[in-house]
Order: sequence, then C-alpha cells, then structure tokens
Amino acid sequence: QVQLVESGGGSVQTGGSLRLSCAASGRTLTTAAMGWFRQAPGKEREFVAAMSWVWGGRNEYYRESVKGRFTIPADSDKNAIYLQMDNLSPEDTAIYYCTATNLNYKIGDYYQTSRTYNYWGQGTQVTVSS
Repeated sequence: QVQLVESGGGSVQTGGSLRLSCAASGRTLTTAAMGWFRQAPGKEREFVAAMSWVWGGRNEYYRESVKGRFTIPADSDKNAIYLQMDNLSPEDTAIYYCTATNLNYKIGDYYQTSRTYNYWGQGTQVTVSS
C-alpha cells in the first residue's frame, strides 16, 4: 500500500511555471515507478511523465507535447516526485494526478500507460490562462 498526496497546483499565465509535488508514504521501498497523468475538461486521461527505478537504473519518460518543457525530478528514496513545468500553455490546463506502481518492466512503454499503475493521488488542478 502506497499513499500519494499531490500539491503545488494553481493558476498561471501562458509562459509561466509551476512545480508539482507528490509525497509518497507506505511501502515505498518496493516502488518500481512513479509518474504523472492529467485529465482536461472533456478529454480522456493522458500520460504526462514518469520515472522508473527498475533493474538498478533510473529512466524518465515524457509525452511528446511536454518534452523540453517538463521535467520529473525524484527523491532517490522514492518518498517524493515532482513535476517541473515551464513555458506553460493553456493546453496544459488539467487535473494532474500522481501515480505509482510496484510492477517491474524493462520496456518503458509500460510506464506510459495507466493500467501499469495501481496507486493514485487525489489530483491537483493546473490552470493556464492566455
């Protein structure tokens, strides 16, 4: 069991920045990956970014639309991950959800799909105005 709590959401103007935080507690030592998904009004949930620690490595994954703008720093003890969002656009407006899983995969694609994850936070709202 892993508990996740997001924070750091808010309202910014186009081009601004936000840093989201996700605090993890519980059985975090067995966590294989943590990440972020988002859901905009009227749209389906979509992958944003993830960090995995499987096989002794550290890998990052990003959807194409956020590459170069977002980064996903993480504590080495897996107690927290972050989403640093720069150069925000109105298209980034959504509820952002932190997620975690204890499933180990060598193929990074698995960490970019919601079905891989079994722990979810409550979400934090990000609003970007023009």
